[in-house]
Amino acid sequence: MALTEAAERIIRGRRATRAFLAEAVPEETLRAVFELAGAAPSNSNVQPWRVEVVSGAAKDRLADALVDDDGRGRRTVDFPYSEAIYGPEHHQRRAAFGQALYGALGIDRDAREMLAAYNTASLRFYGAPHVALLFAPDSGDPRLTADVGMYAQTLLLAMQAHGVDSCPQALLSFYADTVRETLGVSGGKLLLGVAFGYADPAARVNTVAVGREPLEETTRFHR
Repeated sequence: MALTEAAERIIRGRRATRAFLAEAVPEETLRAVFELAGAAPSNSNVQPWRVEVVSGAAKDRLADALVDDDGRGRRTVDFPYSEAIYGPEHHQRRAAFGQALYGALGIDRDAREMLAAYNTASLRFYGAPHVALLFAPDSGDPRLTADVGMYAQTLLLAMQAHGVDSCPQALLSFYADTVRETLGVSGGKLLLGVAFGYADPAARVNTVAVGREPLEETTRFHR
């Protein structure tokens, strides 16, 4: 029972943090988190993920490059994106989330300057002292990319278990070439980034809580 309760606390306790303290995660905790994340499952145990963990001056250089390229309108994406991927129910959930998030930030949907400032904060990893960039193989095979998705979830839960706060950032995948060039990375397809560190307890945005659909809406049991 104790193990079940601990697992539920970790899974349900994890939430996206969008304002961080400057305090770095200790090296021993970093290594423990990413070693634990490596226990993620994968097809035939191929472990197709490649992870670049960026901190300190390297993180600041990456943030500067992302903001600069965003200002120049330079976006490069490895996995094509379109609003058409979402169905009606997905749009409803996205709208509810957006209302909660921007409401906590005090940003009106028409406030262009405030939205632009928030976008810049996102590209600077919300002030987090670290960011991990998760790459899938060059093939972009859906099965192998799904394995990287399983790694990502395992990583988020490993961070939660070690008291580290995080925010998965799909936005960073829109600047794949910027990331590769700045970090000197060759190959691989950028799936997402994960900003992480310790949450700023005074930031209202960190109080945003979003619900989940009832089990019956997403899951069918066949007997």
